[in-house]
Amino acid sequence: MGPVRRQISRHAAPLRRDGTDAERLLWSRLRDRRLNGWKFRRQHSLGPFIVDFVCIERMLVVEADGGQHSGEVDAGRTAYLRRAGYRLVRYWNNDILGNIDGVLEDLASLLAAPP
Repeated sequence: MGPVRRQISRHAAPLRRDGTDAERLLWSRLRDRRLNGWKFRRQHSLGPFIVDFVCIERMLVVEADGGQHSGEVDAGRTAYLRRAGYRLVRYWNNDILGNIDGVLEDLASLLAAPP
């Protein structure tokens, strides 16, 4: 039997490569278990969606939002993720870029709370 392969959306790789400044900054603080030892994945497929960041262990999805987001589309995405058992938190790109320590403090408190 060959190796097990994850299903990876063909759209995830370009999203990882072409992330926004806010996504790159946040990833630099989340990768390699840098936030209190929690493991995050970047541009990860969950059902029909690709989320910016996810901590599978805590069922927490983190989205970095800029002007491209639509309330109607995001509402359906949010509903799907919540039905799947995920908690979802959104941060505006300007908050990530201007207050990364505050964003990380907020994330740390969410990760400490039971899912």
